[in-house]
Amino acid sequence: MTGAALLAAATRRLTVAGIPDAGRDARRLMAHVLKVPPGRLTLFLPEPVDPAQAASFEAMIERRASRVPVSHLTGRRLFYGREFLVTPDVLDPRPETETLIEAALSTGFDRVLDLGTGSGCILLTLLAENPQATGLGTDASAAALEVAFWNRNALRLEPRAGLNRGDWWQAVPKGERFDLIVSNPPYIAEAEMSGLAPEVREHEPRMALTDGGDGLGAYRVICAGAGAHLAPGGRLLVEIGPTQAEAVSALMRDAGLVPNVIRDLDHRNRVVLGSAATG
Repeated sequence: MTGAALLAAATRRLTVAGIPDAGRDARRLMAHVLKVPPGRLTLFLPEPVDPAQAASFEAMIERRASRVPVSHLTGRRLFYGREFLVTPDVLDPRPETETLIEAALSTGFDRVLDLGTGSGCILLTLLAENPQATGLGTDASAAALEVAFWNRNALRLEPRAGLNRGDWWQAVPKGERFDLIVSNPPYIAEAEMSGLAPEVREHEPRMALTDGGDGLGAYRVICAGAGAHLAPGGRLLVEIGPTQAEAVSALMRDAGLVPNVIRDLDHRNRVVLGSAATG
């Protein structure tokens, strides 16, 4: 069969399965199987597809129809212009998180801490965009840190990015201070978990999605410990759910920080920035 015929059949299969943007996902998977840039896939569609590649593509479409994320099928996810390795052990990087990246890069920094680094996409992007900076990423999951190690090495950031295992502040050396601290912590309330898409609920690590309570547990820990690790005039930036801005801002004020809420491109509250006093 030609690539065009395979693609049409796959798109119909995903549409019947209720996959949003079925055509987009089918094209991404075909480009991956054929090992061609997605933007050039159209050039290869009139050609017959090798039977082994066709079988591989159809197997991927079957798994996508069962709601396995595209990134878990390809092993890659694009974030802020760079490809990152992703596995079921880490949160799938999302475009909304680029709001945090933009806010972090709006002011210079020399030393950055990423709490709950997961794939490392936030820490490594910030370091790649700021060649003078160094940083530390922490995570309680050994499996997640393995992914972060791989991404760090792939981007050749080994000399500038440390990775420690531990729960929140426990993995940060006592007395070490940073002028930028960032985190995309688990913020889904336990009561909201059942409403998530199957791709998220069934295929991403639970500990990266929810604290098992009201969704604010991680923010309480992060804000409470920030004062001991923020340099004078430093900034704390955390990604939030759209309804959490007021609660997280209050936690930052209690910690002696001045909060500012930042919206994403869809005009939803997405990041809270807390500024420390300069003196």
